[in-house]
Amino acid sequence: MSDENSHSGSGSAKSWLDKVGQWLQGEPQNKQQLVDVIQDANERDLIDQSTTEMIEGVLEVASLRVRDIMIPRSQMITIDITNTVEQFLPIIIHAGHSRFPVINEDKDHIEGILLAKDLLLYGFDQHDHKLELSKILRPAVVVPESKRLDKLLKEFRSERYHMAIVVDEFGGVSGLVTIEDILEVIVGDIEDEFVKAQEMRKNTRRINSSTFAVNALTSIEDFNEAFNAQLADEEVDTIGGLVTHAFGHLPARGEKITIDGYLFKVSSADRRRVIQIQVTIPELVKHSSVDS
Repeated sequence: MSDENSHSGSGSAKSWLDKVGQWLQGEPQNKQQLVDVIQDANERDLIDQSTTEMIEGVLEVASLRVRDIMIPRSQMITIDITNTVEQFLPIIIHAGHSRFPVINEDKDHIEGILLAKDLLLYGFDQHDHKLELSKILRPAVVVPESKRLDKLLKEFRSERYHMAIVVDEFGGVSGLVTIEDILEVIVGDIEDEFVKAQEMRKNTRRINSSTFAVNALTSIEDFNEAFNAQLADEEVDTIGGLVTHAFGHLPARGEKITIDGYLFKVSSADRRRVIQIQVTIPELVKHSSVDS
């Protein structure tokens, strides 16, 4: 046997012995091995896919920095400290957030955080000019871009705050981060009920007490939630796709079909797709979240 083959053989044997040693130890030696163990457990149905993704998300949090998930400065929705109720109330209503950074002149000068719920303590109307924002602001927590997410999450929990202003190495504001941003790394997107309802209302218009005009791109999941329906979404994702699939062809304007008691009428379509659908809900469906 040549020296080259001897070296190759000894290298393979060593690699094999290393693996055997790891198996005998029964413990992963690094992060990748731990991920492999988790994925192996998933493949053997010891844990389900959602649990697997959550565990992997926890591991990812330990390796990420605030800069990796922060909302950038350009996307921050802020309120100026000099704004009157008439000026800042529409901003709060339109955004639908629970917390807003309050600035003085520009975003590098954060005066504090306004909690929308704190406004409920005041009996003012939109034209009330007496409320001074400076009197109801909460202190702003400031963190560097380089801060590790696992440490920030621990601080969020122990100090009981939900938002932090992010600054760069020069002290300038570069964005903000919330506890929800970190949790989404672990559990995936957390859907905001306000935004979801707002989006559904935008895609749906009431025609009468039982008939609605619905955008064909509305997801079946959103439709089911809004109308207390149980339409199947295994084969298609949108209402337009569901109707087209039920017809077995691309329906033309005016064609009707009933699915699970719901009457669907195509009110707008082109040569490639359904655009708008008129939906008549069954009499048994008494409550809808579309108008709530």
